[in-house]
Amino acid sequence: METTHLCINKLYAKHNPPSYPTNMKTLHFLVSLFLPFFFLFSSSLSQSHLPKQCLDDQRAHLLQLQHHLYYAPNFTFSSKFELWDLNTHCCSWEGVTCDALGHVIELDLSNRNLSGSFHSIFNLHYLQHLNLAGNNFNTTLHSYGFDKLQNLTHLNLSSSCFYGQIPVDISYLARLVSLDLSNQDSCYLRYYTILNPYNGYDLLPYELERPLKLEKPNFKTLIKNLRFLTELYLDSVDISTQSTKWCTTASLVLSNLHVLSLSNCGLKGPLCSSLSRLSFLSKLIFDENPISYLPPNFLEISSRLVFLSLMDCNLSGHFPSEIFLSPKIQSIDISINEFLNGQLPEFSSNNSLQSLSLSYTNFSGKLPESIGNLKFLTNLELDDCNFFGPIPSSIANLSHLVNLDLGGNKLSGSIHSSLFTLPSLKTLHLGDNQLVGKIDEFPNASSSLIQELSIGNNYLTGPIPNSILQLPSLERLYIESNSFSSMKLDMFVQLKNLKGLDLFNVSLLIEGNNRSLTFPQLESLSLSLCNLTEFPEVIKRQDKLISLDLSDNHIHGVVPNWLWKSTLSSLDLSFNVIDFPNQLPLTDANFSFPMLRELNLRFCNISAFPEFLKSQENLEELDLSNNKISGAIPNWVWKKRLHYLFLANNHLSSLDQLLPNQSLTSSKSSLARPICNPSQLMIFNASHNNLSGPIPNCIGKMNALYLLDLQGNNFSGMLPKFSKATHLYILKVSETRLAGKLPRSLAECIQLEVLDVGSNMMNDTFPFWLQKLPYLKVLILRENRFYGQIKHLKYKFVFPNLDVLDIASNQFSGELSIDFLQASRLRSLKIGGNKLEGRLSTSLANFTALEVLDLGNNMVHDTFPFWLEKLPSLKVLILRPNRFYGTITKFNSKNGFSNLRILDIASNNFSGNLSVEFLQSLKAMMQITNDDKAKLVYIGEQYYQDSVTIFNKGIGLFYQKILTTLTCLDLSNNSFHGRIPEEIQMLRSLKVLNLSYNSFSAKIPVALQNLKDLESLDLSQNDLSGKIPPQLTTLTFLEALNLSYNPLEGSIPQGNQFSTFSNDSYRGNPKLCGQPLSKKCNEVGLLMPPPPGEEEQSWLYAMSTWKIFLIGYGSGLVAGLCIGYTVLNELGNKWVDKFRKHGKRNRRSR
Repeated sequence: METTHLCINKLYAKHNPPSYPTNMKTLHFLVSLFLPFFFLFSSSLSQSHLPKQCLDDQRAHLLQLQHHLYYAPNFTFSSKFELWDLNTHCCSWEGVTCDALGHVIELDLSNRNLSGSFHSIFNLHYLQHLNLAGNNFNTTLHSYGFDKLQNLTHLNLSSSCFYGQIPVDISYLARLVSLDLSNQDSCYLRYYTILNPYNGYDLLPYELERPLKLEKPNFKTLIKNLRFLTELYLDSVDISTQSTKWCTTASLVLSNLHVLSLSNCGLKGPLCSSLSRLSFLSKLIFDENPISYLPPNFLEISSRLVFLSLMDCNLSGHFPSEIFLSPKIQSIDISINEFLNGQLPEFSSNNSLQSLSLSYTNFSGKLPESIGNLKFLTNLELDDCNFFGPIPSSIANLSHLVNLDLGGNKLSGSIHSSLFTLPSLKTLHLGDNQLVGKIDEFPNASSSLIQELSIGNNYLTGPIPNSILQLPSLERLYIESNSFSSMKLDMFVQLKNLKGLDLFNVSLLIEGNNRSLTFPQLESLSLSLCNLTEFPEVIKRQDKLISLDLSDNHIHGVVPNWLWKSTLSSLDLSFNVIDFPNQLPLTDANFSFPMLRELNLRFCNISAFPEFLKSQENLEELDLSNNKISGAIPNWVWKKRLHYLFLANNHLSSLDQLLPNQSLTSSKSSLARPICNPSQLMIFNASHNNLSGPIPNCIGKMNALYLLDLQGNNFSGMLPKFSKATHLYILKVSETRLAGKLPRSLAECIQLEVLDVGSNMMNDTFPFWLQKLPYLKVLILRENRFYGQIKHLKYKFVFPNLDVLDIASNQFSGELSIDFLQASRLRSLKIGGNKLEGRLSTSLANFTALEVLDLGNNMVHDTFPFWLEKLPSLKVLILRPNRFYGTITKFNSKNGFSNLRILDIASNNFSGNLSVEFLQSLKAMMQITNDDKAKLVYIGEQYYQDSVTIFNKGIGLFYQKILTTLTCLDLSNNSFHGRIPEEIQMLRSLKVLNLSYNSFSAKIPVALQNLKDLESLDLSQNDLSGKIPPQLTTLTFLEALNLSYNPLEGSIPQGNQFSTFSNDSYRGNPKLCGQPLSKKCNEVGLLMPPPPGEEEQSWLYAMSTWKIFLIGYGSGLVAGLCIGYTVLNELGNKWVDKFRKHGKRNRRSR
């Protein structure tokens, strides 16, 4: 052993001379390559010549260590205990390894639930391996002398509840080969999970999400002497204060690195190109760091990798498909990167992939049949992407596959029964797709290992195969929302191990009480939307039930006592008209009321807080939204340990019951109010009530709060400060009558992703200071009094992750400048209703993720922005009304507007003919969508969905979502002239077409008959002549027609939808005759009434012509959504203000 150490010391001395000569580089490389093997040789040599008894000093240090350690399995109880048998020599003790001379060289005390002090370890100077991982020390590291262990090669302190600054002493351990300080948060998570088994992670304080910090020393100082490191694990160590140079530093210093694991470190900026210097790097883990994009040479970097994990890194752009084909790669996880695009390649038979996770990315395309070549694959997670087409039959070849998740895509076709026969498969998720047809019976069901099966939310038909009901290991079954044949509950009695059953929206037949059936003892049961009229008695015999969902049924009456299972933790009775007994038999020895954690009673016609809730001490989630509860929130609500409280859409007037000496406007008594008690409240939604007075200041001091929704109330005053709300990531206070400025303390809410202060009376400049929020995705300032120019000269990309910017209807002025926005990120830009002027910035062509662009109601003076064709995702373009001018003829791109479905350029100064070239550019409007089979998909993401407002006869109707199938073209109120080209029939998916208030002439084109989806057609106020083509009666979806004020003549066609139109559709055409006009076709023409003026009467007339359209039924709903764009802006700001006086918008949200 001494010889080995001497050899290493000599090599180390040569490697670190006073000056480093050039001819030593080769030796440096050889030392780097073979040094780990010296350590392994040393270790194996020492273990093969163990003495009969260890050295006395070594034993003494170990005994001292045992004396200072405690057994602390639950963090609250500690006791002394004996680690080792003192009757044996120390080299034989568990976790202790000695060398040939009796020196302790390895100490492994991992996963022992230890706490206390371990100072005596640092007297074991020969120690090479130290592993204290998985304990509960809950202390800092700065008091320990790590620099005393100069022989240490392996140090593992992971997941042991260490916090504070990493001591500089560790940087002096120059022989370290492996350093693991990772995942201290998971240790604290164990503690919080003991406190709350269901929501432990949600309760973890922000400062414990990264308990260890690397500031002084910084990252560079820590690693500068650790040149022999092959493994570095710093997951959940806070390195957020480091500059982006950390990556370059690591690449230069740690040339021997094989493993680099830095997940959840708060690192910003991209991975550096210099990672390619790490020629031995095989494992790269960088999860949960907002690095945004990959370096240009990432393909080269990844070519050496065996393991790659970049989960939740805010990545965007295209992921190189060649990485999937790397001969070395075995595991890839790039999940939870919603802006990351890509396709799967064709896989060869020599591929080594064992695990592939692309969940929650924007990957698309068909799944290749060659996926069956991945013969080593055990885990395949492709859920919640945009894959389409059939499930490849070759998946049946993946005999090692344990977990298969293809849910949440657009996969079509049938489910081949061979999937159920995969010999190793335990989890199969195919839900939330477009799969159709029957599932055939499959062989060998009795030998299947499947434990969890999800096929819900598809279009599957026929009976449930008996084979599924014979799966012996099945524990969870999700078959909800399909078109299966009617089924009975007793068909599931064969599944003896079944613990979870989801029959949401299933045609269910429940027969009378059959006591002879032995139904599985479930832990979770969902019978939501099953047309139940009473509480199913099968629940009486369920004695292990933890979660029960009976929502969305037709159950009436009092909740029976037998429903209250003592094991019950979560109960959902929403959308039923129920009541609770005045008294529960709490004194009955046979009755044990459950201690609920979750209770959902939405839409239950409840008028007060149920009294039995007072005794629910463990309640964590309470949802009473959309009921008829009025008055103040009872004070006992705030005494509970609630984490989630939903009270939206009631008639509440106060956040709590004030004491006699308190008032809503008293700032001095704010902290004493009951609402200020909760310290664990994480989600609070009291939107759309009648709450008044100032928002209590203490709400901004709730440091556990991460979602606050108070929109749609009658508050007064200013938005309180949120300086202590460090977890807050969604704040919605729109339509609450707040005034003043945005509080600058919001910049301290560093987790904030959504900020909605729209529809208030705030008076401020554009908040560039919010640039301090690195995760901000949605910023809504609309309908306030923000003012001034929007220019930011100091920095570019101030909001690097902003997805939605809505500043419409304010008082911003000057030219539009958007250079401060990240072009690859922004999805929705709404800047209408301001005083912006000048030309449209051509830099908009770089915003490749843009889906919604609303520039309406400004003073932009420019020609038509044909260059916006370059935006591949653009779906909505609103230019009305502005000062755009000129003809619309110049289009260079062959692709055209590939996704544009709503185009509104009304009320500008466009002129000339309606060119065929322009119509040909509207590619998306040419594509037919089968609305019957298409699922409802809306523009927007989970955290924000674009919305529209429809005005009808002075009433504002608000729609929260826009269907992606909505197609609308509005060219009205311009100076187009000439004929309406026959080529307009190419726009086959049009639902709304408005060409009114132009100078179109000639006849109405018969080709309009080919727009079979058309629901609204407005050709009024033109110079169209001739007869109304009778072929238009074939437009069976047409619900609104306006041909008024044209010199049309002849009889009005009859039949189908034309029989529903009123006189208003034909007003101002004296030569027309026949129904619905009173003039018969043999009468002399009447005088033409004058056209309406351009002021209020014309707008009132415009509203009346849309009356039938807005009331429309069935498919008219889709077209109705479009009117928010085609009518709202046309009314003008003075009309918008007038209409709002009729009441606030009616909108529901949770």
